[in-house]
Amino acid sequence: MSSDEKPDGRPAAPRSLAEALRARDDASLAALLRARPDLVTPVPTDLTQLATRAGTRASVVRALERLDRFALQTAEALAVAGDPASYDELLGLMAGDDGDAAVAAALPHAVGTLREQALVWGGDDRLRLVRTARELLSPSPQHPSPTGLGPTVQEATAGMSPGRIQELVAAAGLPSTHDAVSAAAALTALFTDRERMAKLLGQAPPEAREVLSRLVWGPPYGQVTADPAAHLRWLLDRGLLLPTAPGTVVLPREVALHLRGGRAHRETEPVPPPVEPAGPTGTRQGSPQVVDATAAGQAYTALATVEELLKDWDEGGPAVLRAGGLSVRDLKRTAVALDVSEPVAAFWVELAYAAGLLASDGEADERYAATPAHDEWRERPAADRWAELAGAWLAATRTAGLVGGRDAKDRTLAALGPGLDRSVAPEVRRRVLALLAALPAGTSPDPDSVLARLRWERPLRGPQQEDDLRSRLARWTLQEAELLGVTGRGALSSHGRALLGAPEPRAAGGTPGIPDTPGDKLPVHYRAAPAGAPAAGPVPPGPADPQARAAARAAAARLLAPLLPEPLDHVLLQADLTAVAPGPLQRPLADVLDVLADVESKGGATVYRFTPASVRRALDAGRSASDLHAFLAAHSRTPVPQPLAYLIDDVARRHGHLRVGAASAYVRCDDDAVLNEILADKRSAALRLRWLAPTVLAAQADPAALLEGLRALGYAPAAESAEGDVVITRADARRTPPRTPPEPVPEGPPVPDATLLTAAVRAIRAGDLASTAPRKTPGTPPAPGELPRTSPAETLATVQAAVLTGEALWIGYVNADGAASQRVIAPVRVEGGFVTAYDHTADEVRTYPLHRITGVAELADD
Repeated sequence: MSSDEKPDGRPAAPRSLAEALRARDDASLAALLRARPDLVTPVPTDLTQLATRAGTRASVVRALERLDRFALQTAEALAVAGDPASYDELLGLMAGDDGDAAVAAALPHAVGTLREQALVWGGDDRLRLVRTARELLSPSPQHPSPTGLGPTVQEATAGMSPGRIQELVAAAGLPSTHDAVSAAAALTALFTDRERMAKLLGQAPPEAREVLSRLVWGPPYGQVTADPAAHLRWLLDRGLLLPTAPGTVVLPREVALHLRGGRAHRETEPVPPPVEPAGPTGTRQGSPQVVDATAAGQAYTALATVEELLKDWDEGGPAVLRAGGLSVRDLKRTAVALDVSEPVAAFWVELAYAAGLLASDGEADERYAATPAHDEWRERPAADRWAELAGAWLAATRTAGLVGGRDAKDRTLAALGPGLDRSVAPEVRRRVLALLAALPAGTSPDPDSVLARLRWERPLRGPQQEDDLRSRLARWTLQEAELLGVTGRGALSSHGRALLGAPEPRAAGGTPGIPDTPGDKLPVHYRAAPAGAPAAGPVPPGPADPQARAAARAAAARLLAPLLPEPLDHVLLQADLTAVAPGPLQRPLADVLDVLADVESKGGATVYRFTPASVRRALDAGRSASDLHAFLAAHSRTPVPQPLAYLIDDVARRHGHLRVGAASAYVRCDDDAVLNEILADKRSAALRLRWLAPTVLAAQADPAALLEGLRALGYAPAAESAEGDVVITRADARRTPPRTPPEPVPEGPPVPDATLLTAAVRAIRAGDLASTAPRKTPGTPPAPGELPRTSPAETLATVQAAVLTGEALWIGYVNADGAASQRVIAPVRVEGGFVTAYDHTADEVRTYPLHRITGVAELADD
């Protein structure tokens, strides 16, 4: 019979978490490492080290924070149960004396989740919560339990005198005992006996029962005076209230559980709350076609808004604050330019930054500007551009909703500044959209039900706060998804569903928020549990494979493309010096028109107005009057109005007549009468002009100020280079050096992929084999974890003998970096100071220098 079996042949109960992990198969170990990725960095040397790491405080806290509400309630119940506790005892704490069918159906899945994450180990007859989790969740005066329970009778009477305990036993009608321990046990047996406790409480005064009712659901502590009232004295004399400090009493756990009917929680939540449709139950907010059309319209608006933002910053945007980010004044100016509120402007700015379309230029006078990637992005089809923006939003950890708030040091959080990263943001965004994907197509959710579902999946540790980060992120996600066109009228669009990687929606008529077939309608990260069991807590979502993300974006773009209006190649010129674009314009036409005219109004159609300043802007960009006439004739569905032709010719005739260059600055003109006219104008006094030559005026102002000043006087000067050539200025002249988009800040260690999991499990198994393999050691065996020690002669003789017999050996080995390890090898040959062997630990043939082997031992026969 093996030492790991009971006399009846059944496997023996594990004596530690390490033994419980050793009994798992590889798939179960991989599931543990996937659920708790902090355990795999670095890869543990064996299962004992894995168990030790799984029990550390930081790792346990992280694991508890990722449990759903019912799994956490199960762990809290185990923390107040006996150690170990049976499954039936746990079920009694969760369902109470009267039972609860929903709890009974969901409890196996919750226990399985705790076991899978190595928070609970042992069989159903001996369930053990890991010690660190028990310490975190058990009741204490400093850290009250979420269950509202207090200490046990044994714990509350630990410091009580033996005489006082005997008085409690006698007052409760129990026979006296010989020691304090047995007296506490007798009280515990009384308080856990339903019939005897009911009889005892039936004798209590009404005021005493009222006191117990106030303490039963917590907090279990109360205050008493030095001379308590009669009803309080009745409770104190019978141990129904026990003193913990002068003036403080506590309701023992066993008494509270009796009064609660055996329930550890006032309300158990075995089933996640459903996501309800907005408005009256069952109403549809719109057909899928209407939702898709609305979302597509908003997607087009989003593209236009981002393009307008980047165009506004083309020649160099706002300055970068010394502490980083955008000033409040510049954010307000941007909001005015985009005709949106400041929070919405912050969202668009952060979105463009996350997509890598704008960044700081890195110059001494650091400013924000468009990146070279912006020029490539503009040339792509509209649907592809939207998919890139939406994908960047989905994966970004920067959170625009925090702009304007305060950080831990009470400093204002600025757009594009530090302190806006929240690592949980991508998970919350994907989870909110996944909940929308579970609703029938075209149905928008009730926001409060979405928040309730998220709180169930990730309950807050500590006091509940309505304005917690996850709830705020969820609210911002719903707003931002609508702005971006991922949703339409609050419902998830078809292209938004494709971007998420969700399957096709189910037909209407099922239960809102719950798939028809468990696991079939949600992304794999949120697949539902079997019937009767709640869904497991979410794991960090989103495909880790860049190819999968690219495929999702491409699918979203394909669905969105037919819904977007086709770009037009023409405008309608009007006699009032305006042009009407009845829809989006093709890129070359839009670029030229943006320079040649000013946008007057937007909407279903865009109205452009031609002015002398806008025409001069086009001439400054290198266009000639004939170019502008030909361009308008080629792209107008109406004849070019005569006033517009006159305007272009008039501005072109005067354009460049004056030349401005750098002296500090100078003005030259072949017509000295024009220069005399400028000098005679009182408005030119600020430029401090003087004759330098018959056709040249010198100025103390810089060239840019001189250009602006002369234009304000009604002239049309042109800038001149040092060689005397006209300087052509283009709107897109300013670009930052190549920049990469900001990397998302991960929430803890990344989830390992399948390849890493397979390698990690293999390495842990091999290391465990080396550390636990039975061996025959000459002399004194090494302590656990220590390397075997033998002399060089003994090592060589043992290895040579193993080559002849084909037996495996256990060795200690120190590599060239000084790292020590234990290995199980099967020597093949020994020559030249090296041993060639099959390494069971690495599962490959390796060669080891004999001088690096610290010692060797034969494996035991079994």
